[in-house]
Amino acid sequence: MEIRSTTEKDHDVFVDTVFAAFGKHPTPPNEDGTGVWWSALELDRGLLAVTDEGRPIGTTCAYSFELTLPGGATVPVPGISCVGVLPTHRRQGVLTAMKRRQLADLRERGELMAVLLASEAVIYRRFGYGPATYTRKLTVPRHRAALTPPRAGQEPAGTVELLRLGDCRELVEQIYDRYRRTQPGAISRPPRWWSRQAGHPPTAPTQRYIALHRDADGTPNGYASYSLDDSLAMLVDEIITLDDAAYAALARCLLGHDLVTEVAFRHFPPGNPLRWQLTDFNAGAVTNDTDWLWVRLLDIPRALTARSWSADGELVLDVDDPFLGEHTRHLLTVTDGRAECTPTDREPDLSMDVSDLGSIYLGGTTPGTLVRAGHIRAHHPDAAARADAMFRADREPHCLHWF
Repeated sequence: MEIRSTTEKDHDVFVDTVFAAFGKHPTPPNEDGTGVWWSALELDRGLLAVTDEGRPIGTTCAYSFELTLPGGATVPVPGISCVGVLPTHRRQGVLTAMKRRQLADLRERGELMAVLLASEAVIYRRFGYGPATYTRKLTVPRHRAALTPPRAGQEPAGTVELLRLGDCRELVEQIYDRYRRTQPGAISRPPRWWSRQAGHPPTAPTQRYIALHRDADGTPNGYASYSLDDSLAMLVDEIITLDDAAYAALARCLLGHDLVTEVAFRHFPPGNPLRWQLTDFNAGAVTNDTDWLWVRLLDIPRALTARSWSADGELVLDVDDPFLGEHTRHLLTVTDGRAECTPTDREPDLSMDVSDLGSIYLGGTTPGTLVRAGHIRAHHPDAAARADAMFRADREPHCLHWF
């Protein structure tokens, strides 16, 4: 077996192998190759596993994104995708070989970390990935969708305008880019995704209505992408806003839509206040509470110094990376929200797998939770509380881009 890099010449073979691995068939793209999720593939970042006879049996690739960290810094990050092995060659080490080659390639490129969306959560922990952001679905029956009136002095300022996606795609793109730079855990949607209409709505060519919010000065500062199915249930792909007031205004507009049986918010962020704004708190049913973005650190010192920190202090982190055969110990020192990270021989405060460090990196999972779960070992009584205070993000991380 050989693991080799791909080029644009491998496009059709790569796509056919991905679909065969998942037992599906590709939808024909537009004449120019756009309009399907794989339109944005970067074949210079793909890997193909082939047999000694040259038959393709496995795939994986990376997209070029930016990830927003706690504190607002953004860093380049590869988004791992198209991970598949033909059913005839599973349990033969193909996936492990591809993952080992991919991580080596990413390190050679100087990447701090990698991210992915896990189709099966049990697969990726052994390769060093940990779930780092979470999402859920909120469904509100239309007849229970009343919202409490705003308090005096909190009346909404702004307007909502209804548009078709095809008439405002560029505006939606701009609002998303402004939003993702302020939201920890969010990743960029490169221009290639929009121009080639790749991925899921609203980047995909699927018809959608856009509820556009403008602030009191008329500046666009939020949108909601949605559609109605044959049963008149509304599916909200996403609400993207730059502040809570715009989110509330868009939610009020959608929940007040006539002839709708229910409104389902597909990506409802943890900590969002909308349920508290419903007259009936229990009207909103939370389902599909699941992991979303997984993080795999590749350069621990650079990754830890890239983000901002919520509390000053010191921690000695003992990190085991069995997949890469590495064991390292780091002194993390935070002063005025900025960190230094150096090798140390000091006794550890916390011992963990690299996948657990990925889970706590963005602040969406507390170290104390993983101590209680038996994943992280705390060597001192105050270590977990100290780590919780330091790793806490200024805003709960959330990612909703699909790749």
